[in-house]
Amino acid sequence: MSAEAADREAATSSRPCTPPQTSWFEFLLEESLLEQHLRKPSPDPPPVQLIVQFLEQASKPSVNEQNQVQPPPDNKRNRILKLLALKVAAHLKWDLDVLEKSLSVPVLNMLLNELLCISKVPPGTKHVDVDLSSLPPTTAMAILLYNRWAIRTIVQSSFPVKQVKPGPPQLNVMNQMQQEKELTENILKVVCYDLGAIYFQQGSTNAAVHENAKEKFSKTKELIAKIGSSSLHFTIDEERLAGYCQACGVLTSSSDDASQQATPYIQIHGCLKSGNYQDLVKIFLEDNITLSLPVEFRQSVLRELFQKAQQGNDALDEVCFKVCVCNTVCNILQGRIVDVLFCQLFLKPSKEKIDFLLEVCSRSINLENASEALKRKMAAFLKNLCLGLEDLQFVFMISSHELFIKLLKDDERKLLIDQMRKRSPRINLCTKPVTSFYDIPASASVNIGQLEHQLILSVDPWRIRQILIELHGMTSERQFWTVSNKWEVPNVYGNVILGIKDNLTRDLVYILMAKGLHCCAIKDFVHAKQLFAACLELVTEFSPKLRQVMLNEMLLLDIYTHEAGAGVSGERPPSDLISRVRGYLEMRVPDIPLRQVIAEECVAFLLNWRENEYLTMQVPLPLVQTNPYVKLGQLLAATCKELPGPKESRRTAKDLWEVVVQICSVSNQHKRGNDGRVSLIKHRESTLGIMYRSELLSFIKKLREPLVLTTILSLFVKLHNVREDIVNDIAAEHISIWPSSIPNLQSVDFEAVAVTVKELVSYALTINANNHFWLIIQADIYFATNQYSAALHYYLQAGAVCSDFFNKMVPPDVYTDQVIKRMIKCCSLLNCHTQVAILCQFLREVDYKTAFKALQEQNSHDAMDSYYEYIWDVTILEYLTYLHHKRGETDKRQIAIKAIGQTELNASNPEEVLQLAAQRRKKKFLQAMAKLYF
Repeated sequence: MSAEAADREAATSSRPCTPPQTSWFEFLLEESLLEQHLRKPSPDPPPVQLIVQFLEQASKPSVNEQNQVQPPPDNKRNRILKLLALKVAAHLKWDLDVLEKSLSVPVLNMLLNELLCISKVPPGTKHVDVDLSSLPPTTAMAILLYNRWAIRTIVQSSFPVKQVKPGPPQLNVMNQMQQEKELTENILKVVCYDLGAIYFQQGSTNAAVHENAKEKFSKTKELIAKIGSSSLHFTIDEERLAGYCQACGVLTSSSDDASQQATPYIQIHGCLKSGNYQDLVKIFLEDNITLSLPVEFRQSVLRELFQKAQQGNDALDEVCFKVCVCNTVCNILQGRIVDVLFCQLFLKPSKEKIDFLLEVCSRSINLENASEALKRKMAAFLKNLCLGLEDLQFVFMISSHELFIKLLKDDERKLLIDQMRKRSPRINLCTKPVTSFYDIPASASVNIGQLEHQLILSVDPWRIRQILIELHGMTSERQFWTVSNKWEVPNVYGNVILGIKDNLTRDLVYILMAKGLHCCAIKDFVHAKQLFAACLELVTEFSPKLRQVMLNEMLLLDIYTHEAGAGVSGERPPSDLISRVRGYLEMRVPDIPLRQVIAEECVAFLLNWRENEYLTMQVPLPLVQTNPYVKLGQLLAATCKELPGPKESRRTAKDLWEVVVQICSVSNQHKRGNDGRVSLIKHRESTLGIMYRSELLSFIKKLREPLVLTTILSLFVKLHNVREDIVNDIAAEHISIWPSSIPNLQSVDFEAVAVTVKELVSYALTINANNHFWLIIQADIYFATNQYSAALHYYLQAGAVCSDFFNKMVPPDVYTDQVIKRMIKCCSLLNCHTQVAILCQFLREVDYKTAFKALQEQNSHDAMDSYYEYIWDVTILEYLTYLHHKRGETDKRQIAIKAIGQTELNASNPEEVLQLAAQRRKKKFLQAMAKLYF
């Protein structure tokens, strides 16, 4: 199977045909149709939509002969429609959960009023005056249902909800919320569960009402015990009911309910209210065994305590710590991570804090019954706690505790102690140095370890210097620049720095530079500048070579700082910075170690800020000959400089073309095997060019100037197209300036070129996602790789960004005939044949042959006749009329006739009118397509 056929088959299987929707009026014509429709597994339209349609049609106002709007007439048609709506609701078993979810308040109000009417409840009757026991069951049910809904609506409206986009309009019915509010006061004795809900809601302003809510919820629980929580006409959420009961127990302070008073929630609420924090901690500690309190509730109590502490109650600091410890141990035992809050509160440990922590750990786990997994979690927590402590007295308190000894086996404890005693001088940045448990009081080695730890963490140059002075005063045998394996200095600098004879100076220079480079890499430019400045001041005293190195690094830092700050908003760099960049490129100081990345960033900086005049005319020739990035920058600048002129320069473009082609060439090497045969080996990374392709790609990804990016993209697109594969050609700007052929096609790695084009356009779109020419390139790439849906997405996006989402005309240089033809092919291969026919009109010469062939396809996966309103070509509409007549498709033929009969498409209209009609239809069609493919 070909790729196109596979794509066509995939598109076919992903868009199943749907049967036509049944119209509301068909139910009027056939009495049994409604029952048949509702029996379907997935009726279309669904039941709730039928209710809306029936009531909407029944409530439409009429217009008399004097053109005056009259109320809906009470005729047979409207009465049948209302009855149909009631039948559908009965099919849904009058389930308020379903009806409230899908119907608006006015529609549901109208539906229930019709139920009251058909149940023979006189209009205007006060339901509180009605004796339900004397009424027929259907009438009583209607009154109960209406008043339950009224209460539920008021309760639901009191809850804060996230605003959602409004759905399609249902009915224009006056708001009756005031009437419903008055009804609420008259039905207090009719429904227990819903009454309890409304009392609970009103209790926020009247605490006494919570008692009523509690009474009604308790009555509901009694009734559920007798008849169950679900029947034909009601369903009660037992979990929600339990939550209501528990909340009422907290909010009402009845002393006679012993079972409610015993729950942890009630006890915690009482402790917070009375300020009995000692018992509060006890409850949390006991719950570490039972685990009855949810994590979210524990955290909310802790947040409340912190808020009170921040308001000036210092006595709560200890309570906050204790509750936090209980929560942390609970989290550990349930497999969760240590909370950040615990780490903050434990920054300054004390004997009292360690004692309480060990008490909580001991009381939270029963070692006799606990699983091995639970023991390992607690052991790991205590072990990590030891590793995080610097004071050895606290470490000894934990390691000598009974729980620690029981949880860790002898060999595990011995191994841990030995590991810390034999601690390597090279330690990780994220690991704190911990010495032996039993080296108390602290020895000199302990002090060295603590100082090394501070040395790793500090980014203050003065503090780093002081620590190194102390360390060198303790021992002269260590090389402290090796303390952390994260301290890295480029090799070109390392040899110079390590050649410094004074050990202290060598360590200080190495560490300051390593930390500065690390801060620069993580974009902490403030600390990087402080560290580099200190290092510059130090080396200026004894090494001109290292002084120049630091000046170069500070230049690179200033480039990064500007590009990440003011440069993002388009602010030009200060002239001093531009002068320093030029000075670096022109520098001719011998024996200075140079990093290639600085020259790379300098050239990219000049290109990004359009310093083309300097790069083309003023840069020294020896620099162009020796530095590949400068040569590439000069060729790019010269090509860009000529592009805006009346005549595009081909000489500079040809030079740039030859350089890039050579970089993308494959270097061949012949090798004779053991059998005597000669084989050809191809190397992807050519050594013939001025740099490797990966280096070129890395350099291009430092560029942000649109014209430079467009130029390099254009070059690679032309190189991609040079194979003369017209079907998969990619379009780009300025493509005519490049040579049209390559002498030796076999020498170019076109696979690598294709990958590079994809990477470049993806990068370019991160710089400007609204560049329509770059979007067209991205679309062409997807088209060439048979990803037709993605291609359509980018073709449409390219048109949208340059036409205010198609409210203006798409420029003809964006939607060229080639682009339109590719969009047509995409739609055709996705089996969207009506879209194909419409797009055929967009061509300069309408392609009737393709359009007619597409319309003949009956297996179309688009909206088909719904798209006819977007056709403005009368010939295509006439063909559609003939085609549907031939097939006997009367409905679709009428749609085509309606489209062709519009006055603005009359052939005798002025050309301006016809153009306006076409433009209006183009706009609507493209917007519809965008919604489909975006």
